[in-house]
Amino acid sequence: MSLAPAPSPAHLTTHHLTPDQVEFFDAHGYLVLPGRVPADLLADLQEAASAWIAGGLALPEGDPTLEDYKFASRPSGQVMFRVDYLHNKGEAASLALLGAPEVLGIAESLCGPDFVPTYESLVFKNEGDGAPIPWHQDAVHPRRHRIINIDVYLDSSRAGEGALRVVPGSQTTRNDVCLVRDEYGWSPPGAVQVELEPGDVLVHDVMVVHGSEPVQDNPLRRTIYYEFRPAEQILTEGPWDRPWVDARMRLMPVALREHAARRPRHDQFDWQPSADLRPSAVEDTAVELRLAHVVHSPTSHCSAGDVPLDQPLRPRG
Repeated sequence: MSLAPAPSPAHLTTHHLTPDQVEFFDAHGYLVLPGRVPADLLADLQEAASAWIAGGLALPEGDPTLEDYKFASRPSGQVMFRVDYLHNKGEAASLALLGAPEVLGIAESLCGPDFVPTYESLVFKNEGDGAPIPWHQDAVHPRRHRIINIDVYLDSSRAGEGALRVVPGSQTTRNDVCLVRDEYGWSPPGAVQVELEPGDVLVHDVMVVHGSEPVQDNPLRRTIYYEFRPAEQILTEGPWDRPWVDARMRLMPVALREHAARRPRHDQFDWQPSADLRPSAVEDTAVELRLAHVVHSPTSHCSAGDVPLDQPLRPRG
């Protein structure tokens, strides 16, 4: 793997990861950062999440914006579990989070100064909707660069209540997640349950095998997911092109301004991308607030649509 350049010593802040944290992430494929999100920002995000969920549930059938809200069939009926493209949903807290040094310090530490925010979603389980999340890898790529998810927990996630299970070390290659399921169920060798509290952050490699078992009587659990990739990774491997990267980079000044406006007495992030990637100012940011992906990197799920494995592999114990 070609590691992203580390921030210069003069640029390092308490919001960047330490060398030991980076080393742990590279070895295990995940990292827990307790209390990462400050209380004031957390409260704004919790309020925004409630509004995003209520807004999706209020949309009438046939509304074209429903494509941003994902539903699943449960014994009780259709249940919403995901909201995509958060930034154009009327709650600026998502932009303030994107511009927060508590988030961008992680992104720069692992993806370098030319990090690109690629996805933003709210994924949640309603109270009593303890459906499983099968073992999977978010995206499979050549691993010449780090691709990360920053998971911001708005509610507690505890063992016995469907807390996320992670298989440390499984991020180094594509895994046969059907084999993991069939041979080990929810207890493959070395798997850990990651318990988190509101305001905690879980950083995970998009190729680490993870999932959560079905439970009953679970409490509400909401998590905001921001994916980041180095610009070099996208421009050399896809699945998007240079205009798409440029549009996503134009989102960064918007997010930084929103964070500064909402939290003027707090630290601000010193964003220093390469000169050729630094965006020009634009007055109309509507396109950047919801930039459709159209295509995605391949995932590894246990389904008929998966690309066959060249070599089925078990998780590392």
